[in-house]
Amino acid sequence: MSLAEQVEALPRGPGVYLFKSRAGKVLYVGKAQNLRTRVRSYVSGGDGRIHIPLLVERATDVEVVITANVRDALLLENELIKQYRPPFNVRLRDDKQYPALRLDPRETWPRLTEVRRFGKDGAKYFGPYTSSTSMKNAVSNLRRVFPLRSCRDGTFRDYARRGRPCIEYEMKRCAGPCCELVEPEAYAELVRGTTLFLKGQSDRLVGELEERMQRAAAEERFEDAARLRNQIGAVERTVEGQKMLEMRPVERDVFGLARRGGEVEVRVLHVREGRVVGSQGYGFSDVRLDDGEVIGSFLGQFYAPDEARPVPREVLTPTALEDGGALEGLVTERAGRRIAVRAPQRGKLADLVQLANENAELGLTARLEARESLTTALQELREKLDLPALPVRIECYDISTLHGTLSVASRVVFENGRPTKGAYRRYRIREAAPDDDYACLREVIQRRLARSDNEPLPDLLLVDGGKGQLGVVTAALADAGLSAECAGIAKERDAASPSPRVKRSGGLKAERLFRPGRKDPVLLPPSSRGLLLLQRVRDESHRFAITFQRELRSKLGMTSILEELPGIGPGKRRSLLRHFGSLKAIRAASESALAGAPGVSARDARTVRRFFDAVSADSDPAT
Repeated sequence: MSLAEQVEALPRGPGVYLFKSRAGKVLYVGKAQNLRTRVRSYVSGGDGRIHIPLLVERATDVEVVITANVRDALLLENELIKQYRPPFNVRLRDDKQYPALRLDPRETWPRLTEVRRFGKDGAKYFGPYTSSTSMKNAVSNLRRVFPLRSCRDGTFRDYARRGRPCIEYEMKRCAGPCCELVEPEAYAELVRGTTLFLKGQSDRLVGELEERMQRAAAEERFEDAARLRNQIGAVERTVEGQKMLEMRPVERDVFGLARRGGEVEVRVLHVREGRVVGSQGYGFSDVRLDDGEVIGSFLGQFYAPDEARPVPREVLTPTALEDGGALEGLVTERAGRRIAVRAPQRGKLADLVQLANENAELGLTARLEARESLTTALQELREKLDLPALPVRIECYDISTLHGTLSVASRVVFENGRPTKGAYRRYRIREAAPDDDYACLREVIQRRLARSDNEPLPDLLLVDGGKGQLGVVTAALADAGLSAECAGIAKERDAASPSPRVKRSGGLKAERLFRPGRKDPVLLPPSSRGLLLLQRVRDESHRFAITFQRELRSKLGMTSILEELPGIGPGKRRSLLRHFGSLKAIRAASESALAGAPGVSARDARTVRRFFDAVSADSDPAT
């Protein structure tokens, strides 16, 4: 049955329609008040949108799901878009989660925590913020005004047992609830002030603080009055730099849109009390929908019930929405109060939308420039490293060891210049000697190559190291009968430097790139975009390995780690513990004192002493 014949058999009621390819792949999901009329407009050419001819050309089948009304169709459309990820739809990607703040007032001593998703757990959520840095800066400033605790529950209990607060209390950034230095009622007021501030209700907050200040002064509680006066001043200083957009304190989300061909940027401004208190940008590529359908599909997913985002009282859009009434009804039902969704054409509200459009244009420009910069970097690497293709996917491996013990390895993956954290891997060394970096690297690469059938090799396999590490990789590839482009990155050596891995030249550390079969290293200028990309990949791999090693060390404890010291077996460990009485004493002992334990040689003593010295240096934040 042809597509046109299928259309004539469709019902006339509301529902969702799915265009499918000959292979059964869902190409596009849409909703309609009248299914037959809507789908017929596609097939007959009556719909003038730019993506329709391409869609109809590829579609061979249409499937529909009848719903009770358009609101239910909107909900179902969102679910099917997430399920099938159709290429002709705009999909709000689940992997782009902005940070937000969570505060649960039901806790005995509530605190702010960073989260990436809004949950339905009775807690209060604030945000989202455009970056973790901006959010942490906001929290840092806020804790000077409302000093809530920041420590985890375990740390909180630890200080409670000690009977003295941490340095945060001395810095006046925590009220000291762990040691009962603040009354529960006073702490509850700090929680309430934090909540009002983060909700953008600064005017209401200042009014309440002024009322409490006057009451404290009337009751001759002058210290409390002075503290409240300082809080009022701090709040006012914090918000005075924010631009006032209008006088009516209505909560709004204002959406803007910018596009260049198939590249689209959607920007949302969160307006609270007439001030822009937050912003988010979402970029999409190869978009074949018109602007109205882009915004409509985006909003349906943005305010979907499972996202649990706060819904303001008004939503402003840059263009009128088809079936906008259904979206308005959906968010109204979810919020439990009437929500207005409209596209203003003139006045101050239209100016707000224009501001959002301008922000979207800036975001789109920055994204396209970053893409152009990435393309330049990849092309440079392809040319300088003589690669057959652009290194779109790069894997980097790094070995981390603590003075010949507790060796671990990491793999990080970058695709199109961005980390793909779902593909990161951490390795415990199983067979290789922990003090043999080459053997450890060989073991990890062999384990990776063994999975090449299920996980194809990358465009570039990068290792942190020079010719020796690169030789290990090429030998492992040859043994496995596989081929892959690989390279090593290492800092240039300088024999005169105290650290042989650092070449001091004008404060810069020169980097060398190594390729198989190439005698001399490839030297790129420090400003090279390709080199900067490889450095970022290498540094991320090193960070990931160090983090894993520290986690293992904290889990195992020092006694367990001693078991991994080469040459220190159970007998020598028992001798050390019997001789010194405790692990703390062993750690404090000198090399000569360690050698005095029965059965412990001078070499063993040197190994133990160097191990503890390395642990101390690694634990010192100043090193």
